[in-house]
Amino acid sequence: MEIKKVGILGCGLMGSGIAQTAAMAGFDVTVLEADQKFLDKGFAGMEKSLAKFAEKGTLKEKPAEVLARLKGTTRVEDLADCDFIVEAIIENVDEKKKMFARLDAIVKKEAIFATNTSSICVTEVMTATKRPDRFVGLHFFNPVPLMKLVEVVRTIATSNDVYETAFEFGKRLGKVPVRTSDKTGFIVNRLLVPYLLDAIRAYEEGVGSIADIDLAMKLGCGYPMGPFTLLDFIGLDTTYYITHVMFDEFKERRFASPALLKRMVMAGWYGKKSGKGFYDWADPQNPAPQDAALKAGEAGK
Repeated sequence: MEIKKVGILGCGLMGSGIAQTAAMAGFDVTVLEADQKFLDKGFAGMEKSLAKFAEKGTLKEKPAEVLARLKGTTRVEDLADCDFIVEAIIENVDEKKKMFARLDAIVKKEAIFATNTSSICVTEVMTATKRPDRFVGLHFFNPVPLMKLVEVVRTIATSNDVYETAFEFGKRLGKVPVRTSDKTGFIVNRLLVPYLLDAIRAYEEGVGSIADIDLAMKLGCGYPMGPFTLLDFIGLDTTYYITHVMFDEFKERRFASPALLKRMVMAGWYGKKSGKGFYDWADPQNPAPQDAALKAGEAGK
């Protein structure tokens, strides 16, 4: 089927990034949010991002032309004629199912539904609809306008035509799609999460400091950033949630949340977005490792 109109559920960091990417690729995009204030914040972020692309000369059009293809709404009914809908709301299976159940009764039957979940079972979310053959996972990476990868997730119920259409849609967005099946964590998180959790355990066991472990993995393995910097970018709360989903699936220690991660999340230390995680991000250009505070917490146990 030909995809012309794209719907995006959620205008947060991921939703706005997917919406911007789709508009830059030439699609007409409608973004749904629960409240106008979230749309305003998301659209302001997209304007700023598009301006940066224009400054660098990597935007083929004027920012205003891209923005003209973007529409925000708080009405579910405004997505009724979309050809492809990507959900990027809170990483909560019940909320995702409620949203898709509402959409299923409104959006045209031939439309394809996709969830951007990073850890939740796509098949479980799919059960909220009456179009199991037209449901896929599309897992983008943050920041969406810059990151090239998208994991295209197939369930046992996804039709061949729909899966190939979703794969080609990823290409049209300017991404490099990879094929994967509905196994918890897909490809990237299945391999990445145990590595990040092992880094936390190594720190708990005194193998090295935050900065030294980060530096060692950058220079020793050629990674663009160390595990603690990456954890702060991903969000410790997001990682903590993913560990629960993955441990519930596999029941293996490598997917279990380390005690330190739990305590940091409970304290509200979510990483860069909260201003403090394994690093203090008061000065984003020079984040300060939080060894002293974390070790003080260990001593007080």
